[in-house]
Amino acid sequence: MSTRGVQMSAQWPALVALVVLTVVVALVWRRGQGRLRRPDGGSSGRGAAPDRWAADLDALGAAAGARATFLQFSAPVCAPCRATARVLAALAAEAPGVVHVEVDVETHLDLSLRAGVLRTPTVLVLDAAGAEVARASGAMTPAQARAALDAVTPIDQPSGRNA
Repeated sequence: MSTRGVQMSAQWPALVALVVLTVVVALVWRRGQGRLRRPDGGSSGRGAAPDRWAADLDALGAAAGARATFLQFSAPVCAPCRATARVLAALAAEAPGVVHVEVDVETHLDLSLRAGVLRTPTVLVLDAAGAEVARASGAMTPAQARAALDAVTPIDQPSGRNA
């Protein structure tokens, strides 16, 4: 066998290992897309006082929802942001008392930094009082958006709206 054949034989296991590693990393990354996390109460803006988000919504010219608010941080060039915006806007249109507010991270960099946004889309789920209940990074599916809404007000609980 030639030297070149021995080198090619030695490269195949490395190539197979690299492909397997890439697939595993991709599956782990995909699994985390849109997953809800509870606020950690740290100093990165998470778990902040409820009135802080209410003041930020007012500064954005947006009103909080009577049941929940999806505060989405997006970038204009972000395709997953557009998909998430469609999902959240559709849910807000069908669920009473739910509002979707989209924030451009480039225009509102200070707010994005205070909110601890590291990637787009990032969605903060706020309850009726304006407190952060959960957050998700990455594209959200309709099922994940409904789960986020259920995290604010479980289905068997009143929504806070007058009948």
